[in-house]
Amino acid sequence: MELIATPTDMAPVRALTTDDLRWALRRGWDDFRSRRGDLILLPIIYPMVVVLAAYFAFNARLFPLIFPLVAGFALLGPIAAAGFYELARRRETGESASWQHFLDPLKGRSRLPIALLTAMLATIFILWVMTAQALYTATLGQLGPATPAAFIADLFGTSQGLELIIVGNLVGAGFALVSLALAAFSFPMVVDKGVAPATAVFTSLAAFRRSPVTMIIWGLMVAGILVLGALPLFVGLMVALPVLGYATWHLYTRAVDR
Repeated sequence: MELIATPTDMAPVRALTTDDLRWALRRGWDDFRSRRGDLILLPIIYPMVVVLAAYFAFNARLFPLIFPLVAGFALLGPIAAAGFYELARRRETGESASWQHFLDPLKGRSRLPIALLTAMLATIFILWVMTAQALYTATLGQLGPATPAAFIADLFGTSQGLELIIVGNLVGAGFALVSLALAAFSFPMVVDKGVAPATAVFTSLAAFRRSPVTMIIWGLMVAGILVLGALPLFVGLMVALPVLGYATWHLYTRAVDR
């Protein structure tokens, strides 16, 4: 498989509108009702939540990184959604879409491209956490070690806390924007076509440049749905993640000329 690509290798892309976003979400919901993903996510999400909660409970000094870590996990969403892309693709083509095919992208021609794209997103995630730690050290960290309760009080009651909120959110938005542009359609494309990672990334970037406002709206919609899904003790994520995975596949089919 060719792993090096040039911009000329990318697939043609089409402009997207907010109507396409609504259409993709409707199709994602239809796919979810046909092939629910909550059952497969139940044994994954809750053990992760318990482990993370216990980890932070016994490592209070890491408490300031809870929000950056939780927010940063959204950067890794396309990795977890690869199986849902495959199920949506199979349902679209009339192939068997049973759960035995959920891990197919990790077995066939898409395996290496997915691994390389995963390394790309993991690098962005690590850089974000390191940046968040540096921002904390330069602001609230100057006030010295604090209990979780004191951290919350300082965050909302001091000038350093206000600076951390403003700068942290702006920088975080920048990381999210980069991740969205690079990965929104690159993962669905390698699942669909098994193309070189660079080809998929170039295509995703081209689609973002073609419809930047619509794609930013999509990113905000995804973030809002994930936040709502996480609020009731993460129960909603078992619905939100599959629906968004399926919906992203359908948005990819509208954006990229296959």
